[in-house]
Amino acid sequence: TLDGISVDYYGSATPLSQVANINTTDARTIVIQPWEKSLINAIEKAITDANLGINPQNDGIVIRLNIPPLTEERRRDLVKKVKEETERGRIGIRNIRKDINESIKKLKNDGASEDEIKTAEGEVQKLTDAFIVKVDKLAELKEKDIMTV
Repeated sequence: TLDGISVDYYGSATPLSQVANINTTDARTIVIQPWEKSLINAIEKAITDANLGINPQNDGIVIRLNIPPLTEERRRDLVKKVKEETERGRIGIRNIRKDINESIKKLKNDGASEDEIKTAEGEVQKLTDAFIVKVDKLAELKEKDIMTV
């Protein structure tokens, strides 16, 4: 996607969406119109450097991105990215669990009983498991969606 692309705008990295209008003319074409004509080459370079697998077409006024149909290889690459993001999500959930469990353990110093701590940790684990299952299900649906021709 174009969300992660930053353009060199007077020496600072600025998100593409803050220096240009981004529109779609049809299902396979994205048109980027810079708010300042002087930015068109910087935008083209940022898109090229992002390695999206799309060649920008610069006509001096707008940049067109023609999105090719997904090949089997590209679909596999996208599934791989889904798996990477899924793992990142799992790690994030586990990090939250770790932080909460550390806070729960501090409650022992405030007079919480061992049973209360174990119960709270058990609840946190149940929530952790439930959210990991949700992330996995969403990833599975997305993988099926990507691989469907």
